[in-house]
Amino acid sequence: MYKLLFSTVLVTFSYAHADTTPYGDPLSNAIPVRIGELLNDPGAYVDKSVKIVGLVDDVCPMKGCWVDILAEQSQQTIRFKVEDDVVTFPAQAKGQQIVAEGMLRRHEMNERRARDWLAHLAEEKGESFDRDSHEGPLAFYQIEGVGAEVIAGN
Repeated sequence: MYKLLFSTVLVTFSYAHADTTPYGDPLSNAIPVRIGELLNDPGAYVDKSVKIVGLVDDVCPMKGCWVDILAEQSQQTIRFKVEDDVVTFPAQAKGQQIVAEGMLRRHEMNERRARDWLAHLAEEKGESFDRDSHEGPLAFYQIEGVGAEVIAGN
């Protein structure tokens, strides 16, 4: 409890004194959930609003419509997806601290749709993808973003 409170105070203090760039809607005053906690028990958070803090590990190279957010403590990542052409994250956000808020969603795809989606992800990064390399349905979690703030100079 004290560790979480200290971490929240530390994040709030450093966040309040840094150069931030907002994306989307303003953030609430909710206490951030650790990414590791979110991923270790996603059922407790599905279809609920969550706020997370981490580092931008990757940015969508096509439209800037998603960022993968890295938990510094566990090296786990979660995708934060925003509406295409409404919010655009720049490639320069990579490596910067981010505070992000949205709804955690579970997505399920049949095999055909999963192959299409995986091919799209590979295309975004200019990579090849063998459609036969994936079999069966696919399920994953991501945060459907509402708002975020990238903190410069970390």
